[in-house]
Amino acid sequence: MNKNSYNIMALTPNTSNKRETVCIFGTGDFGRALGHKLIQSGYPVVFGSRNTQTPSLIPKDAEVLSHTEAAQKAAIIIIAIQRQHYSFLTSLAEILHGKVLVDVSNNLKINQYPESNAEYLAQLVPGAKVVKAFNTVSAWALQSGTLDASRQVFVCGDDMEAKQMVMDIVRALGLTPLDQGSLLAAQEIENYPLQLFPMWKFPILLSLGLVAFFFFYSLIRDVIYPYVYESKDFSFFIAISIPNRICPVVALILLALVYLPGVLAAIIQLYRGTKYSRFPDWLDKWMLCRKQLGLVALAFAFLHVLYTLVIPIRSFVRWRTSNKILSLALKNETEPLNTTNAWLSDSYLALGILGFSLFFLLGITSLPSVSNNVNWREFRFVQSKLGYLTLILCTAHTLVYGGNRFLSPSSYRWYLPNAYMLSLIVPCIVLVVKFVLIFPCLDKPLTRIRQGWERNPQYPDKSNYIINKSAV
Repeated sequence: MNKNSYNIMALTPNTSNKRETVCIFGTGDFGRALGHKLIQSGYPVVFGSRNTQTPSLIPKDAEVLSHTEAAQKAAIIIIAIQRQHYSFLTSLAEILHGKVLVDVSNNLKINQYPESNAEYLAQLVPGAKVVKAFNTVSAWALQSGTLDASRQVFVCGDDMEAKQMVMDIVRALGLTPLDQGSLLAAQEIENYPLQLFPMWKFPILLSLGLVAFFFFYSLIRDVIYPYVYESKDFSFFIAISIPNRICPVVALILLALVYLPGVLAAIIQLYRGTKYSRFPDWLDKWMLCRKQLGLVALAFAFLHVLYTLVIPIRSFVRWRTSNKILSLALKNETEPLNTTNAWLSDSYLALGILGFSLFFLLGITSLPSVSNNVNWREFRFVQSKLGYLTLILCTAHTLVYGGNRFLSPSSYRWYLPNAYMLSLIVPCIVLVVKFVLIFPCLDKPLTRIRQGWERNPQYPDKSNYIINKSAV
């Protein structure tokens, strides 16, 4: 069989009308949900249970037998029970010899046992072909048709034929199998569902740290300072005003931090003169969580929009506006329109609207359901070109908001600048360095490096070696 025909067979499930019987050991929630899904996909299902009486929750087209009888009826047996109950399988070792055992179990803690559950199962029944699968899919996902859950199923095993049989079943259920290699990968697969937002940990901790810092920073400037020097109680600022300062500041900093690692990576590649050298671990991890950083930044930007919309109905704002109107009326005065301030105000709002719109577009395109429907060039255009445009608009929005207050002594309470001034540091650094990197004298060698060119190649005839190797 040639390579192409093998790939075609590996990518398409068995299209035969008659499917082989699948046995499921265990009648719990997951076993029943998986059995129901298998029956819907055309597989005859037999359950192996200690109690051979058919419970009302078992799918009506399924058969319930003892473990011994059920195992004799199928070549594929799904072990839908917990590890601590595996011991009875040793008594069935002779019947299970040569059969495919699919371990679907998970543990309560990461690395709870020295070996994975699948490896432990292989030790108990050495004559069986053990495959790890389905542990990343929940009973709820199977019952709801997997429309609202991940379709990916990690599969690993030492027997290629057994693994292929399980992957065919996965495809028949409308799921996507991902071959993770030998049974040694089972430990990692079993740890995966136990990880709580692994890629979100750094973005969330960082955002919480920034929120805490800017909260106390704004509290000192906007509440404590007026109370000490002016005897004014602005403690109610904690509810709306201070959060509405924190949210845009954190959003802008996080958005800049999405693009800062790319700039640092470009500088490192230019310095080293090659792309074949690993980045530092901290930079690798940073680049892997850029999507999560961007989504957290979008959440803060959305909160800023909501807080801004409620400003006109705030009691403090209404009091200040009416007080000013009454003061002008009593003095029989009018305040002329300042066109400069009008321009700054409208420009500030326009930049904010445009920046948030593009920010929202970036968030939408990062979703798998959207990103899977665009090609790489389109995705890169949105996330890179429009991403930098978003950063420019949001930075300009903040700069225009500041106006001439950057030079006003009243903006520096206890020599502390306003929070939005601090938020401009990282975005301005990113934009300035990116502007320098697009100069032809730097952009051309960087492009060549990313295409495989090396300043000091370790192997002078490397390109010739690659050509010869590909020709073999």
